[in-house]
Amino acid sequence: MAEQNAAQVILARNVNKIFNPGSDEQVIALQDINLTVKQGEFISLIGPSGCGKSTLLRLIADLITPTNGELKINDKTPHQARLDRDYGMVFQAATLYDWRTVIKNVQLPLEIMGYPAHVRKTRAQEMLDLVELGKFAKHYPWQLSGGMQQRVAIARALAFEPSLLLMDEPFGALDEFTRERMNMELLRIWTRTGITVIFVTHSIPEAVFLSSRVVVMTPRPGRITQVVDVDLPYPRVFETRELPRYFELITTVREHLREAHGG
Repeated sequence: MAEQNAAQVILARNVNKIFNPGSDEQVIALQDINLTVKQGEFISLIGPSGCGKSTLLRLIADLITPTNGELKINDKTPHQARLDRDYGMVFQAATLYDWRTVIKNVQLPLEIMGYPAHVRKTRAQEMLDLVELGKFAKHYPWQLSGGMQQRVAIARALAFEPSLLLMDEPFGALDEFTRERMNMELLRIWTRTGITVIFVTHSIPEAVFLSSRVVVMTPRPGRITQVVDVDLPYPRVFETRELPRYFELITTVREHLREAHGG
């Protein structure tokens, strides 16, 4: 729930990404991306497969670099923001290490960053308590359900207190019931931490339920065609999904997607 005068976390100006430029395999993945994200916002990126949602997320994360244009994270280059540990990232697969206990998995980025052992243990336990898995610290990932594994991945991403959380379809492989529960968990964590979230999804209902704004993208080359403000009340609860306004916003996003397809 970002305040109107909150600090700017992400600034994208005329960002383009071309893979294999100048070759027969050239692909224009993103074209003229302009987006500003303020501290504390929950932004969902939605669009058809191949529209560049994940590519944009990877540009922000400095996993790939823009072909041209300006991209700033906390007024830094993405590379510097990565070096400064400004963001945590959660992928569709939890990518946990089966031979490490849950708490050791959460401690991993803190180990890499050189935190003392007692700090790592305390912080990891705090994060497991935050995602309501405190009693599972000594379990191994293979002993947990898919939804629980994703909660561990979120705890790990938050362990070093980043200002930005990047999530690439983190609940896409879960069943509908578990996915709805994870949506509630994520909103609870977002409310408690005040972190800025960029969330990639193919689900219109999920995007509307979670977000403060939904960014609608076109088929490749990916462009931002609309940004829909989601004015649903907080806190978001299961009953939110029964509100007439919820269904109105789903229809609005769906119509923008259809227009983006030229339909």
